[in-house]
Amino acid sequence: MSRRTARVPAGFVLALAFASGLAAPAAAGPGQQRDGDRPVFRFRTGVALINITATVTDRRGRFVPALERDDFRVYDDGALQPITHFSRERVPVSLGIVLDTSGSMEGEKMRAAHAALDRFLFDLLGPDDEVFLYRFSYRPRLVHGWTRDRDRLSRALGGIRPTGGTALYDAVAEAVSLAEEGRHRKKAVVVISDGNDTNSETDPERLRRRLRETDVLVYAIGIDGDSPSLFGRGRRGPAPRQPPVQLPFPVPGGRGRPPFPAPVPWPRGRVAVGDDGRVNVSALRDLTDDSGGRTEIIRDPRDLEPATAGVADELSRQYFLGYVAPGHDDGRWHTIEVEVSDPRMRVRARRGYVAAP
Repeated sequence: MSRRTARVPAGFVLALAFASGLAAPAAAGPGQQRDGDRPVFRFRTGVALINITATVTDRRGRFVPALERDDFRVYDDGALQPITHFSRERVPVSLGIVLDTSGSMEGEKMRAAHAALDRFLFDLLGPDDEVFLYRFSYRPRLVHGWTRDRDRLSRALGGIRPTGGTALYDAVAEAVSLAEEGRHRKKAVVVISDGNDTNSETDPERLRRRLRETDVLVYAIGIDGDSPSLFGRGRRGPAPRQPPVQLPFPVPGGRGRPPFPAPVPWPRGRVAVGDDGRVNVSALRDLTDDSGGRTEIIRDPRDLEPATAGVADELSRQYFLGYVAPGHDDGRWHTIEVEVSDPRMRVRARRGYVAAP
C-alpha cells in the first residue's frame, strides 16, 4: 500500500496534564506553573508525552470527519509509535490575533479586517475560547490580553488607525510567546498582513527555530491585491480580481472561487518581494508550515471574511493524537510523520519537535 505522509513536528504535553489528552489541569503539578489563577503549561525535561494536532482533507480539500485512532499511524524519526491519546472532538482554543496596522492597510483593507474579525469573534469561535489581540506597524503592541469578552476586543479593533512600517517577525515572536501561556491545550496564532517585513529586529531564521520549540499552530492570511505602497510612493494601478491562492489547502466558502478547488502548490523561494511592499509568501510559509498551520493568499480584501472563517472551521475539525516520548533528551530536532490508512487523504500537522535536554 502506498504511503502518503505529512511530516509532522509535535509539541510536548506534560504527563499528568491529560488523563484524556484534552482537559486543562485543575491544579498545578510538575511541569506547570500558575500565573495568578491561570494554569500555564511549561515545556521542560521530563516530558512524557508528545502531542499532534492533525488536519485531514480529501483530494478536493474537504475536511474528513469521523476517523478513528486505528486510521492513523505516527512515526518518530521513522519509528512507528503506539498512539496512546486520541480525540476528534472540538476542544477550546487559546488564540492570538496578530493584525498588520501599517500604513498600507489603510482604507478598504482595514475595514474588511474589522468586519472579518468581528464575525470571527462573535460567530465562529466557541464560548470557552480565549483570545488576545496584537497589532503591529513599526513595532508590535499588545492591544488586549487574554479575554473571552468579545465586545472589548471588537471595540479595541475599532480604535486602530493604520500607520507606519511592518514589524512582522517581531510581532509573531511576541504573540507566540504569549500564546504558549494560554490555558487551553490547543493554542494558535492567526496573522493578517499585506506586506513584507520592513522593521523587525528579530532574525527570521531564529524565529523559525523558536517556533519549532512550541506547539502553537500558526496561520497567516496575506492580502496581495491593489494597495497604496509604503512611505508615500503612491498607488499601484487597479489589478483584475483573481481567486485566492490556496496554501496548501483550500478554504471553503470564498467569494469567486470553486467550492473545493484542488490544492495549489506554491513555488519555493522569494516571492512577491520588493520596494512595493507586497506580501512575502515564502516568509509567511516559513512561519506557518512547520507548526502545522498554513498560509493563504487572497487578492481582494473582501476575501478576508471567508479566509478567517476557514481558519475557524479548521480549528474545530482537527484530530488530537498523543504518544509516549521515545526518550530523546539531546536538544535536537526530531521528525514526525503522520499518515492515514486511506492514501487518497492528505494529512497536515507539525513536522517535528525539539527534544529538551
